[in-house]
Amino acid sequence: MGWETKGEHGPYYTRSRREGGRVVREYVGTGEVAEALAHADETIRQSRRAKAECEREDLERARQTARTGEDVDAAAEILARAEMVAAGWHRHKGEWRRRRDA
Repeated sequence: MGWETKGEHGPYYTRSRREGGRVVREYVGTGEVAEALAHADETIRQSRRAKAECEREDLERARQTARTGEDVDAAAEILARAEMVAAGWHRHKGEWRRRRDA
């Protein structure tokens, strides 16, 4: 999308869009109308970029929360194992059993 100049004619505004997997350039015009449409298109692009950035930040926050949850889960698992061992239990084939000699 943008302004182009070909030959001796002044600048004119075009848009690009996809049609059936191909990029098609569309002539918009020249003058004040084209400038207004170019400004509107730029505003739309900035809005889309801001929305995408916000979504990326939300996704990163969700990932960080998930990592924190996994860390808490791992710490709880370690504490539970330590408590069981301290109480005289051991693991046998993945099952907690009371030690005979304890």
